[in-house]
Amino acid sequence: MNRQTKRMLQRQGQMRPDGTPAPRQAPPRPAPRPVQQRTGPSQFAREVRAELRKVAWPTRDEIWNYSIVVLITVVVLGFVIFGLDFFFARAVLFLFKS
Repeated sequence: MNRQTKRMLQRQGQMRPDGTPAPRQAPPRPAPRPVQQRTGPSQFAREVRAELRKVAWPTRDEIWNYSIVVLITVVVLGFVIFGLDFFFARAVLFLFKS
């Protein structure tokens, strides 16, 4: 064991200055958490309403734009998947045709 390792172990409390191992100490226990009271339904509803007020809701125009983008994407990907499925089905039937 080199000097740097000995010094590091001494700083960590794992070795005494004379080089003998220090006795192991039990790690300190964490402080117990305070017991929290459960909130009632009315308090929960108030907190939910307060959080919903903080949400940045989209406008009607944004909803229409996003909906159109989603629908176009679904249609395009549907056609792509249909085309790939059709092509691979024909290819497999051609390869395994008796």
